Amino acid sequence: MADTKQPAVYILASHRNGTLYIGVTSNLIQRVWQHKIDLFEGFTKKYQVHILVYYELHNDMLSAITREKQLKKWNRNWKLMMIEKDNPTWRDLWEDIL
Repeated sequence: MADTKQPAVYILASHRNGTLYIGVTSNLIQRVWQHKIDLFEGFTKKYQVHILVYYELHNDMLSAITREKQLKKWNRNWKLMMIEKDNPTWRDLWEDIL
């Protein structure tokens, strides 16, 4: 279970091999829930990107932000391989963080 106030980088997907969104937060549970209920206008609402397929917990926000920037620069195939290494079925990890 993820600590509610721990920096994290996460990847959401619309479906397997679908549209991806990479984000960073200090409260993973709250932030993923906000995406799931389309609380804010934006990319994840427009493209229905609601499935938590990957996340990493970090010790501090600086390392989480650095990692987020790194992942955003990766090509799509690297991101897909990283997701499938830990989550080969693209299962929604939402229940895992509750």
